[in-house]
Amino acid sequence: MEVRPAQGWAGGGRVAALAAVLWCVWWRAAAERVRYAIPEELGRGSLVGPLARDLGLSADELPARKLRIVAGDEKRYFTLEEDNANLRVNDRIDRETICGAVSPCVLSLEAVVENPFDIFHVSVTIQDINDNAPQFDRGFVTIEMIESTPPGTRFPLGSGRDPDIGANSLQKYELIPNPLFSLLVRESPDGTKHAELVLEKGLDREKQRNHHLILTAVDGGDPVLSGTAQIMINVTDANDNPPVFTKEIYTVQLMENLPEGSLAFQVKATDNDEGTNAEITYSFSDIAKSIRQPFTLDPSTGDVKVTGALDYEERKYYEMSVEGKDGGGLTAHAKVHIDIIDVNDNAPTLSLLPILNPIPEDSLPSTVVAVINVRDKDSGENGEVSCKIDGNFPFRLETSSENSYKLIIASALDRENVSAYNITISAMDRGRPALRSSAELVVEVSDVNDNAPVFEEAAYSAYVAENNAAGALVVRVQARDADAGANGRVSYWLAGGSAGAAGAAPLVSVEARSGALYAQRSLDYEQCREFAVAVRAQDGGAPARSSTATVRVFVLDRNDNAPRVLWPAAAASPFEVVPRSAEAGYLVAKVVAVDADAGRNAWLSYELVQASEPALFRVGLHSGEVRTARAVSERDAAKQRVVAVVKDHGQPALSATATLHVVLAESLQEALPELSERAAGAEAAAAELQFYLVLALALLSALLVLSVALAVLARLRRAGPPAVLRCLGAQRFSVAGAAFPADFCEGTLPYSYNLCVAAPARAVPEAAWPPPPVGSNCFCGGRSFRFIKWGWGFFNLFR
Repeated sequence: MEVRPAQGWAGGGRVAALAAVLWCVWWRAAAERVRYAIPEELGRGSLVGPLARDLGLSADELPARKLRIVAGDEKRYFTLEEDNANLRVNDRIDRETICGAVSPCVLSLEAVVENPFDIFHVSVTIQDINDNAPQFDRGFVTIEMIESTPPGTRFPLGSGRDPDIGANSLQKYELIPNPLFSLLVRESPDGTKHAELVLEKGLDREKQRNHHLILTAVDGGDPVLSGTAQIMINVTDANDNPPVFTKEIYTVQLMENLPEGSLAFQVKATDNDEGTNAEITYSFSDIAKSIRQPFTLDPSTGDVKVTGALDYEERKYYEMSVEGKDGGGLTAHAKVHIDIIDVNDNAPTLSLLPILNPIPEDSLPSTVVAVINVRDKDSGENGEVSCKIDGNFPFRLETSSENSYKLIIASALDRENVSAYNITISAMDRGRPALRSSAELVVEVSDVNDNAPVFEEAAYSAYVAENNAAGALVVRVQARDADAGANGRVSYWLAGGSAGAAGAAPLVSVEARSGALYAQRSLDYEQCREFAVAVRAQDGGAPARSSTATVRVFVLDRNDNAPRVLWPAAAASPFEVVPRSAEAGYLVAKVVAVDADAGRNAWLSYELVQASEPALFRVGLHSGEVRTARAVSERDAAKQRVVAVVKDHGQPALSATATLHVVLAESLQEALPELSERAAGAEAAAAELQFYLVLALALLSALLVLSVALAVLARLRRAGPPAVLRCLGAQRFSVAGAAFPADFCEGTLPYSYNLCVAAPARAVPEAAWPPPPVGSNCFCGGRSFRFIKWGWGFFNLFR
């Protein structure tokens, strides 16, 4: 047919209609069963049909669609080529063995394809060929005829057996022509042809005692095949009354589970003669060898018993002839038709074909997992089978065809909860009682990376003593991943530090496999007391999943810093002037020290370890204040040297010393000779250096006073008089503040001292001193200081 381009809208409509028709034809073909017909006895490898082409599969898509054939016992007769394109014969097919007298003889298969999944039904009809010649069960038949047998009497000759069907089966009988006998062929309801010998004329034993005939059975095949039987007729003396059966045809129904030895039925014949002519003997006259095995006939009683197993699935009915012969040789014949009734004696059988195993845990519902093929040899309700899944599983069965089911995913899978399913599929028929069978299918679930690592703790705390060795273990973190294989293999990385821990990341490193955090270098409590790092746990999936935990590391202090004396400065060695009229408890000076450590390591205590007059001075254990222990007397030397030691409470304790030079004098003029005497004993170089230092000090003092004045004026304009002026208001002035490192954050209290010196005047009791203002951190170090003491102390604080 030539297809021409359509013109305009009309042409477009015709093309659309043609496409719709082609689509309907294709859809209908896909839905119907693919049918093939082949003759029996084909050799191995013979072509059955182009299955892939008939299913609409091209050669390019065959490898991806994975065409397979699925069936029960029928599968062994057929196979697919290596390229899965053509269906071929795999084993010898004998139609008579497979189907017997059943016609048509059809073998059913299922063809399965994937991507997408589909099932096609394939039926192969086995055509009969004339490969069997008719045969008689008995090759030699002997018939006893009494000479008084009237013409028209019929004698059964049996029937020939031809396993072929149709035109290839037995079609007719032929008898060698004989004037005394003719042949009559009768056909039973099931189509079987039976030959009977008809007596045409009266017999005369005295003329001829025996007659020999040849019976030929002919089929309708091409070429024609035939079989023969020899018939020998013996003529006997007359017997007036032949036996007569009570029924011409006996119809019997037997259950297939009838036990061996059971009475199946009884035949009965009567004879009006007397004596031996009335004694009837029963026998099978026309029965195949296969029938003789399950039945026996009692020759005297006519009882037929079951001697072998009856199986409805192998044979559904039996037909035979029973002969009754009296003592005179007369016979009678009756037909027996036995129907076998099916009982539910065959449990269903299941064959499983896994399609997807293992199953990825992210497979969508309705994904086909396996195909189940169910067979039951019984018939009727006994052969009707239903399938179900035993137990509660995320799978369900869906009917694919009359005898096939698809096992599909019903709900989402999770390998971390269940990694494998042992599914039992049960098949039950509708017989009474019902029979069932089951098959197990182990379905494994493969892992996908759907779980991120989870740390045992969301935040970790670790404590490390300072001065640790580089590479010391800080803490070990651990995360677990519920996935398997590479998806569950966790490695660890540093993800950076947290706020307030700048520069903390280089302090530690993490081992990728174990999660152990190691110190990269020695830690110093005084520089860094705590820091935090973020550790990321990452699995080996693709794409990878990760989670983060915070590790906060606390550095523990050790006593690795000795106390540091801020006042008096060791290089300056200042003098303290104490009036000789000072009473006990007079404040000479205050030793100021700090410790960079923390806690007990920074708790300081003061002791007096050396003094020119040990009984004259004492020092406060915790305050560091040096006071007179008694009143100063005239006998005390004018120059006193006091040495105090400052200790912390660490283990072991660390210490530092402070040296005070005290001059006992009532006035500055009185103290000058002592100071001059000490200065004269110094080296010339020190004297010259002192001159220049004092000169520089004077210049710096002037500049300092000017700066302070300007700053004070500016601050007074904004916030009123500062706290330092309150100190000056009490006739004190600030000389200098103690200098100490900026990193003393949690050691000894970070004092910022202002040295206040009182003008020369009368002694004021210590209790009368006004307390320093809050927040000023200033203290007054004496009562009768001189200007030179102030200058010397100021110089020492700023050098």
